[in-house]
Amino acid sequence: MTTWFITGASRGFGLEIARQALQRGDNVVATARRPDEVQEALSVYSDRLLTVPLDVTDEAQAAAAVRAATDTFGTIDVLVNNAGRGVLGAVEETSAETTRSVFDTNVFGLLNVTRAVLPVMRRQGTGHVINLSSIGGFSSVAGFGVYCSTKFAVEGLSEALHQELAPLGIQVTIVEPGYFRTDFLDGTSLNVEENAISDYAATAGAVRAAVPSLNHSQPGDPVKGAAAILKVADTGQPPLRVQLGSDSADAMTLKVAQLREEAEAWRPLALSTDHEDVMAELH
Repeated sequence: MTTWFITGASRGFGLEIARQALQRGDNVVATARRPDEVQEALSVYSDRLLTVPLDVTDEAQAAAAVRAATDTFGTIDVLVNNAGRGVLGAVEETSAETTRSVFDTNVFGLLNVTRAVLPVMRRQGTGHVINLSSIGGFSSVAGFGVYCSTKFAVEGLSEALHQELAPLGIQVTIVEPGYFRTDFLDGTSLNVEENAISDYAATAGAVRAAVPSLNHSQPGDPVKGAAAILKVADTGQPPLRVQLGSDSADAMTLKVAQLREEAEAWRPLALSTDHEDVMAELH
């Protein structure tokens, strides 16, 4: 029986992953700022469900949540770092306070929870860390620059964790969802900066204007997305990266092609900066 530790489990991907894991007979530690909401939504599975209050920005609370998990179930097999928040606004429009707040949750909060869980997995000699990134974790877009930068950070951390933890028997997977019909674009998850600069009207401003009509009409199905994440967790050799949704898959294909084209075009300049002895060896 697998024991899951899920952050941000009160809604969206977190809640659906918890529901599906419980439905198939697994144990779930579902953490959220308002755990009573999770308990109410999943009360039918109470014998295998532990709901724990957790603000991921609170390092002590993260440690306490992990202790509660191991006291109850003994192990943590899969960590799903799902908790996150967004901000919509051009980079210049986004205040320092808002920027810090988004990084506190999406990056430093993820690190708080990961540092609390990894000693358990290292003692076990097994485990799987699943970090929820985004289509914006590899392809940034006007209006979401600060949010995307947090997901770029998550991807960089995850790549290093993959190298550090693989020899210890612990897997790491970055999940890159496209646009799914969760509550991410609601006001409770997405902060829209009030400071609008007219020079960005055609770029970040256009995205700001389009978001309300996109909410709850996104192409991705969160039930199917959660099922895909469970499938990745069950895989003996999980990928380092996996895209969810046709939009994310297509964006990755485009990004790889753009990177290859630009790298090849500018390769001569890159090689020209080596020391002469290195250049002689190359030729």
